[in-house]
Amino acid sequence: MNTNNTEDRKTLLLVDDDATFCRVLAKALEKRNFDVFTATELAIGLELAADHHPDYAIIDLRIGHESGLKLVEKLHAQNPGLRMLMLTGYASISTAVEAIKLGAVHYLTKPASVEDIINALQRETGNAAVPPAENPISVKRLEWEHLQKVLLEHDGNISAAARALNMHRRTLQRKLAKRPVKD
Repeated sequence: MNTNNTEDRKTLLLVDDDATFCRVLAKALEKRNFDVFTATELAIGLELAADHHPDYAIIDLRIGHESGLKLVEKLHAQNPGLRMLMLTGYASISTAVEAIKLGAVHYLTKPASVEDIINALQRETGNAAVPPAENPISVKRLEWEHLQKVLLEHDGNISAAARALNMHRRTLQRKLAKRPVKD
């Protein structure tokens, strides 16, 4: 007799362009009673969602040169009840707001523990006890946020965003390649 109660297991779609990260996180989630399907491309993630109808999804913001926001939008249209988490190393206020508007239930920055990820996916309400920041956002962080917002407004098109910012494309690429500035 199977000792694993498959009725208690939930299905989860994990989409991140880092195959090693997918493998490690998938193993950790499988140990916590999830059946995990992984993809390193948006199109494959969409196919897996259609084939397996997951209960949860964890989606990276940057998947190659594509935006995970597009996948959040498509998955939400397919299944409005899907509990999605945007997980990123390139967090910004504008992408967090858009992820939630498009259907994600939470937005976490990397690195995040497996427990934090599971808690975020399963939490039903917001947390009013989260304290506001002690200091205003730094000028460097404001610049980074603005670049992200303009890039988002131009659907990830770096050339169009650079024109809108009156900036050379290579300069914008260089600025975007840097990690977000910590406050």
